[in-house]
Amino acid sequence: MDLLTLAPGELVVTVDEEGETRVEDVFVLSAPISGRAMRIDAEVGDRVVANETLLAEIEPIDPTLLDPRSEAQARADIRAAEANRNLSDAAVKEASVELNFALSELKRSRSLRKEAVISARELESAERTYQTRQAALETAIATRQARQAELERARAELISPTAVRQKSEACQCVPITSPVDGRILMILHKSEGVVSAGEPLVEIGDPRKLEIVADLLSTEAVKVETGQTVIIENWGGKEALSGTVRRVEPYGFTKVSALGIEEQRVNVIIDFTTPKAQWTRIAHGYQVDVRIILWQGSDVLKLPLTALFRDGDKWAVFVEGQGKAHRRLVEIGRRTGLEAEILTGLVAGERIVVHPSDKIAEGIAIESRNPE
Repeated sequence: MDLLTLAPGELVVTVDEEGETRVEDVFVLSAPISGRAMRIDAEVGDRVVANETLLAEIEPIDPTLLDPRSEAQARADIRAAEANRNLSDAAVKEASVELNFALSELKRSRSLRKEAVISARELESAERTYQTRQAALETAIATRQARQAELERARAELISPTAVRQKSEACQCVPITSPVDGRILMILHKSEGVVSAGEPLVEIGDPRKLEIVADLLSTEAVKVETGQTVIIENWGGKEALSGTVRRVEPYGFTKVSALGIEEQRVNVIIDFTTPKAQWTRIAHGYQVDVRIILWQGSDVLKLPLTALFRDGDKWAVFVEGQGKAHRRLVEIGRRTGLEAEILTGLVAGERIVVHPSDKIAEGIAIESRNPE
């Protein structure tokens, strides 16, 4: 039988959970307008400079295909626009002729007025007629320009997306530059294609500024406080790293576990306190194990949890005395996943049965498997 000699030791009460590293400030560049995004030539990990590094360009999208009825309507609109333009051309010619005639009449009236053949009123009437004809010509020209614009708009409705797209340096592309210094963390839209306004394209951040986020059960998160020490393990190195709790977020969220159980979780943000030189290989999105230290004692009377069993509503252990097992009620304090603090019922130096089975009873003879 396995016996353990009770002795004071160190007891560390922790909350253990998996965590994930992330850049403290991640900037997501989104498309400011809808259009065709050009292929992003940059690669993940490339360094970017604020307001200088060009990451993406967006140009207008191609027109949509017309169905047969819409195409027929568009062609009819073109014919109507051409007819209106022809009418406006005729109106311009008519107005030009009338203006020329009014100019001739005005010159004749001025000559006759000098000879006192006509009255001043008749000269003023000729000048008014000339000015009216001049305004009519300007109106006709403006109307022709409007009809020409209507014709061009009608023809634009028939532009096919399959037509050769004439690219030139004069293309009105919208440039998207990096808002901050850092590196590209993720490219969300690499290839050329149509994007909608607000669609994310690139994520940028500074990988030198890392933090750890661990989602704890809400029942465990209430025990965590800002400034508590954290042990970071299973990150890929030989030695554990250290950290400290920076923030416990003030809201919880529902997360479904691997067993399909809905759990209320709370994010806890942890900062590294170990020098960066010891964990340079860790980057954004890496998995680590964190142990948040809730309490720590160096001279604590403790037992393995396997030595404890229930006796009614209390805890008990079997103590070895003169080669026999004796049931002893105990009061426990803080517990970890493996050990428990003994407050009353035992003293240092006593030998405890580590794995009591149903074959052990009060007064039964026991013998250590490995005699000391």
